[in-house]
Amino acid sequence: MNDLTGLDGVKDILDTFPSELVVENFEATYSNISDRFGGDVRLEKLNDIIYSYFAGMYLPDRPTMYDQLIMSLREKDLIATFNWDPFLYQAWWRNYLHGSSPQLLFLHGNVAVGYNVVCDKMGPAGTYPKFDNGFYEPTRLLYPVKKKDYHKDLFIRRQWEILTGYLQSKTSVRVTIFGYSAPVTDVEALKMMKSAWGDIEDRYLEQFEVIDIRDREEVLDSWKGFIHSHHYDYCTSFYESSLAKAPRRTVELFFCRYFPSTPEEAFVTTAPMPEHFGSFDDMWNWFLPMIDQEKKSERLMR
Repeated sequence: MNDLTGLDGVKDILDTFPSELVVENFEATYSNISDRFGGDVRLEKLNDIIYSYFAGMYLPDRPTMYDQLIMSLREKDLIATFNWDPFLYQAWWRNYLHGSSPQLLFLHGNVAVGYNVVCDKMGPAGTYPKFDNGFYEPTRLLYPVKKKDYHKDLFIRRQWEILTGYLQSKTSVRVTIFGYSAPVTDVEALKMMKSAWGDIEDRYLEQFEVIDIRDREEVLDSWKGFIHSHHYDYCTSFYESSLAKAPRRTVELFFCRYFPSTPEEAFVTTAPMPEHFGSFDDMWNWFLPMIDQEKKSERLMR
């Protein structure tokens, strides 16, 4: 976010505002300006430049960490992101035919995502659904201001309703925070998340995981309102996380280790995901035995 000040046109616009409002952190700068000059046409120009910048981003034509993240989860799982960039949505689209994919939520809107209010569905921005009426209207981005209105926009309100439902559920036994530093401009977001999560004394079975490059103590202090006692994992890399060490089986491994029904279950292991795949076929073939096992289990349960 701090690098946004280097975009063509952004610095020129920021230079027109009082210098004391412009600081190194872009999110804080935007919030400062919005507090003093809310509704100013210069802010609208700034918004347009930023939107266009993110809308022009594309993933490379090879497996990335975004693809690995999508493949590490199943349809019972949920990824909620504050990011505006289209990478997660692009990765979802090019992998969803290969095993069940997780649900996606975009808590601050997203340049790739549209919302069809008629059928209450999300889809590619600017397109018409094939089997439903209406149009996937591009979603509105929530820019970094301290007092965001999460209820004014219907799409964003629905995203938060789904997220809080997941957090409130006692079946959400694992939560992973990936690179989210909980900035001061997200005070309201954190309040809603904490309200949904509830009292940490009531979450004594859940495991809270954080992937972050900051020091452990700083990270734990950021999330102390969500962690029950020692029920947390901390790592600095995605490949050290439960998602990469036990892809598509994080919850199963968790229960086997901490709540085994037999002594043997306590020593169950899974295959960690390779950090690099040469091609999409290599990645999909690596996951195929797990996906086949999932399909077999689904058939047996019917």
